[in-house]
Amino acid sequence: MAGMIHFTNNYRDCSTDNGFQFEFYCDGCGTGLMSQFKTSKMGMAGGVLKAAGNFFGGLSGASSAADSTRELMRGKERDESLREAVDEAKKVFKLCGRCGKWNCVIACWNEKRNLCEKCAPDLEEELASVQDNVKVEQMWRKARSADMLSDVDITQDGGKKATVNCSVCGAPSTGGKFCGDCGAEVKAKLFCTGCGGEYSPGTKFCGTCGTKLG
Repeated sequence: MAGMIHFTNNYRDCSTDNGFQFEFYCDGCGTGLMSQFKTSKMGMAGGVLKAAGNFFGGLSGASSAADSTRELMRGKERDESLREAVDEAKKVFKLCGRCGKWNCVIACWNEKRNLCEKCAPDLEEELASVQDNVKVEQMWRKARSADMLSDVDITQDGGKKATVNCSVCGAPSTGGKFCGDCGAEVKAKLFCTGCGGEYSPGTKFCGTCGTKLG
């Protein structure tokens, strides 16, 4: 175990022939951390030998030897670089003893409980979130129960009012005892302007079409 590199498998190798670099991700929120780039000594040495071979023209043996040596040593150098990158990453990632996942200390770690926030949620953060959610729900309920049309006269915008019509010619009453159109005596008959149905005095809504009467 002493020689093993202990860390999450949630990482990406960004190394090149010139050096080594690794990007680690939080198992909780996915936040990434890029390790410092470490120049490869074997990559530099191989580049020098290749350049020398090209300079003298045809020294393919030197170039091949450089490639072989670099590939042979690159595994060891990469492991050392990965181990250093892991040590660097452990400063901002912590291993949860309950779920076994690595979590970033910035957003996913409960320092008081020494566990990740998925296993041990931060109660203060949870309380604040619950309170805000309840406030939003109550705001919706209050808005639905409030009268938003108290200052709006709905009868002035397409609304219909009931009128008293002459029983002989049907003309609207002008308020007198006799019809202003035909002169007949206006009887106390009320007709709905929505459907024309007759209704009795004191009725608030038409029994036929439901129009509000007034």
